[in-house]
Amino acid sequence: MRASSTIYQSPNKLVFRSTVLRQPCFTVTRTGICFPRQHLCRAEYVEPGVDGFNVRTVPATLLTAEKEEAKAVLNLFLRKQGLSNAVASRTINTSEHFIEHLILKLHAAHKTRYLVGRELSTLEIRDTLIPYLESLLEEHGEILVEMVENYPDPPGAEKPKISPTPVSPSLNSKKLKAMARVSEIGADGQLPPQVLYLVDLGLELDQIKLMARKFPAFAYYSLEGKIKPVVEFLLDLGVKRTDIPTILNKRPQLCGISLSENLIPTMIFLENLGVDKKQWAKVIYRFPALLTYSRQKVKATVEFLYELGLTAENIGKILTRCPHIISYSVEDNLRPTAEYFQSMGVDVAVLVYRAPQTFGLSIEANLKPLTEFFLGKGYTMAEIGTMASRYGALYTFSLEENIVPKWEYFLTMGYQKSELVKFPQFFGYSLEERIKPRYAQVKGSGAKLLLNQILSVSEADFNKVLKKRVKKMLDDQEEAASPSST
Repeated sequence: MRASSTIYQSPNKLVFRSTVLRQPCFTVTRTGICFPRQHLCRAEYVEPGVDGFNVRTVPATLLTAEKEEAKAVLNLFLRKQGLSNAVASRTINTSEHFIEHLILKLHAAHKTRYLVGRELSTLEIRDTLIPYLESLLEEHGEILVEMVENYPDPPGAEKPKISPTPVSPSLNSKKLKAMARVSEIGADGQLPPQVLYLVDLGLELDQIKLMARKFPAFAYYSLEGKIKPVVEFLLDLGVKRTDIPTILNKRPQLCGISLSENLIPTMIFLENLGVDKKQWAKVIYRFPALLTYSRQKVKATVEFLYELGLTAENIGKILTRCPHIISYSVEDNLRPTAEYFQSMGVDVAVLVYRAPQTFGLSIEANLKPLTEFFLGKGYTMAEIGTMASRYGALYTFSLEENIVPKWEYFLTMGYQKSELVKFPQFFGYSLEERIKPRYAQVKGSGAKLLLNQILSVSEADFNKVLKKRVKKMLDDQEEAASPSST
């Protein structure tokens, strides 16, 4: 089978050539299906004045997985510096050049691994990138975020510029060429066919240009050979036509993945791990990147979930409901978070099943501050562990924007603090739309209800319970006031 490639010539005159390698067939025992062979692109480049070749073997799917790993490491690092999850995510989303720079750092540090076709582990990626990020923090201090977002151009003239790796000058050129290609008007006065097709699907030209900027290869995908078959495949799975633009925006590289050799075998692989095949439309819409991760990455996460004691059925439900969990690093997120909650007496298997998104949070920036908040309010570690066990989503809420305002209102309600241990779901309800108005009704009636009786039922059931409790209260008062009771 032949492999085609586009040759880019950078200012350094790096000459790229493509060859085809083959990976062994992967067999799914349960179904007996043999996955088709994948093709890897071996990029060889020659720099003027350098004898011989530097060879890097980097499969497209592996490169995608490495980028996600690099983003996870950067996200964790930024949050350890005190950034909120929202700010860290925003920084990463606007720092494509820096992410590519981190990938090039990985390749430079581990080129012998790529020569023999071995994939880096999460731990190796972390151990390579974290020391480098720490050196940047020491060098740039409080303007680190600006430096990351503006890489390779530093935010201040006084700060020394980070030296990019030799191939980085070609990145801007690739992105500019890709953006120009998708917006080029042909001899017929029309945009390229694939662009017109995407516009018809609901994408705007500016969105398509941004997709080409994020992933330059997208600009070179043919309509009939790549884009249209993937779109039609997604529609056949039940994905809404109106959801296609969102999916392609999140993961344009999906269109570059072979249906027969990659996408479909990967889906079979995930189905055998428990993903509900009836839910593919929802899963892909939630997290299209799931289909672009290497099987080794997916298997590492699944094996860890088995290690926690989860059943195959529950793992399948987690992957279906929260496919994002595959993007969490086992060593940097899942394992440390599991150990943190285990130290509090939490059943971690139950927690990850109920709230898998908790395991993508930073221990230092998110988990510990909430624990320390409740300790400061007089709760014991065991009580906090009980709260986390009973309401897995508790730690996903913002301390400043959610927990603190509701706690302060709780103090005005006249309940014992132990009520929150019994019903930590209190923090999951809207303060203005549910907690305050319902409690105002209870207080105005003079009746007394438990927190869960006030909040966890529908409006109609709440009114029934309150009416019944008021009637009982009045009956008790009448009975106490009647002569026969004296």
